[in-house]
Amino acid sequence: MARNAERRAALVDAAVEVLAAEGARGLTFRAVDAAAGVPTGTSSNYFSSRDDLIHQIDGWLHQRLAPDPKAVERLLERPRDRALVVAFMHDLMGRAQRDRTGFLAMMELRLEAGRRPELRASLMTSLRADLDEGIAFNAQAGLPGGAEEITLLYLGMLGLILEHLTMPGMLDDAIPGVSVPDGVVERLVERIVPDGGA
Repeated sequence: MARNAERRAALVDAAVEVLAAEGARGLTFRAVDAAAGVPTGTSSNYFSSRDDLIHQIDGWLHQRLAPDPKAVERLLERPRDRALVVAFMHDLMGRAQRDRTGFLAMMELRLEAGRRPELRASLMTSLRADLDEGIAFNAQAGLPGGAEEITLLYLGMLGLILEHLTMPGMLDDAIPGVSVPDGVVERLVERIVPDGGA
């Protein structure tokens, strides 16, 4: 049973690789089998359909892309001010840079959701839950800014991550004297989040 769980997890990881590299149209059981280095037909034994596989990818990416609890704990030792919000956004950008494949796969899921209403409903539920969790975390941690600021920051960071991962260098020198992505992260927080505690 443990081996089956490990094989399923390896197949989902391989599917993330395929999704990031080939897009949703390239996400086939055959492509996943090839990426995982397993015999043809293996994925179809683990997932009832392509939709089932996509659902598994969505669930796994939300875990894979989540912040490290130990990193969060270390950050929360700092004063609860705008500088701490900057640190959290740097952590998010760092995770996007370290797991480019995972973030690109999530972007591909978003694109596919735009074409498939049933996926849109499921993905919208999980993404909205992530945003609501971020808003609640911000309030519980006593960080500056409320729901509006966190939503605007979410949108700004999403755009920055998309640009930086898909068009690296395109934003260089767009804002004179501001580095990409670090300086842009700092400017976003500075412009959106009020200084001081919540």
